[in-house]
Amino acid sequence: MMALTVEAVSAVLKTLIDPNTQKDYVASRSVKKTAVEGGSIVVDIELGYPARSQLEPVRQQIVTALSSLPGATSVTVNVTAKIVAHAVQRGVKLLPGVKNIIAVASGKGGVGKSTTAANLALALVQEGASVGILDADIYGPSQPQMLGIADGQPESEDGKTMEPLMAHGLQVMSVGFLVDVETPMVWRGPMVVQALDQLLNQTRWRDLDYLVVDLPPGTGDTQLSLSQKVPVTGAVIVTTPQDIALIDARKGLKMFEKVGVPIIGIIENMSIHVCSQCGHAEHIFGRGGGEQMCSDYGVEFLGALPLELAIREMADRGAPTVVGAPGSQAAEIFRAIARRVAVKIAEKSKDMSSKFPNIVIENT
Repeated sequence: MMALTVEAVSAVLKTLIDPNTQKDYVASRSVKKTAVEGGSIVVDIELGYPARSQLEPVRQQIVTALSSLPGATSVTVNVTAKIVAHAVQRGVKLLPGVKNIIAVASGKGGVGKSTTAANLALALVQEGASVGILDADIYGPSQPQMLGIADGQPESEDGKTMEPLMAHGLQVMSVGFLVDVETPMVWRGPMVVQALDQLLNQTRWRDLDYLVVDLPPGTGDTQLSLSQKVPVTGAVIVTTPQDIALIDARKGLKMFEKVGVPIIGIIENMSIHVCSQCGHAEHIFGRGGGEQMCSDYGVEFLGALPLELAIREMADRGAPTVVGAPGSQAAEIFRAIARRVAVKIAEKSKDMSSKFPNIVIENT
């Protein structure tokens, strides 16, 4: 019998496909260690995306494959996840305490963007990431209500910065914590931009893997300022299949493209409605619009979410679907979309700005 070798183990790993990245573990550089001693095999796998629900299936997949190698007597596979900072727009520095910023945008209001942003952030938390959410919708902040902390007020330990509030393991900041719920924000564009800047930069975000920014609808001052001044790793566009919503969603996508912010993908919300009484399924807002938009612009279709009464009810109660009904089909769709978003970010170039020394030229 031929002796077991590291090369034989690597050959097997090249045939195994990570179900989340659709790449083999060698090509995706997930293999960090391969050791063979006699019939004993030890492999360390490091995934670049949060994957608490995926660690055991990935481990079992690799153990099963390697156990079939001739001469293998024991197989130990350690699977971990490590999230790093990735490249952002040219000339923009990373935010202290934040590795990656995900902008969630829609061209049009009423498409469920805030509900989607909240569930996306909570799904990343459930997968083991450290996550924050910034409610950047200055005129209509809804995250305090959706996350069940509408009565909260941020504290300041140093009189200069604010501590984010916590909800379901999520760090949260919103202008809704700072003004009365019935007070209209009658502000012009420059005031809104200044408020966003303060919320973003004067919050003491604590070692976030991802900061989800829930943008207001449209392509105005807030969106433009965020995309030009804030280190955005990528943008997610939320739309419905309806033609009217897609017209505005296309404008949002083009805005991000113009300022050099990569589009992670498109989420189609309210894709289909299934009657809770009879089970009849109907495409109330049209069919296939989000996928057609992805095809037109060469971006990824991240997933389709149903139009469900329960999604709205749980958001109103302060426990969005991912935490309010974690075993539901809708929650699983949210988690699948969140994993896909994280994988897309992991495939981007890493941020190397911290690796370069500061060069200072002095007259001597």
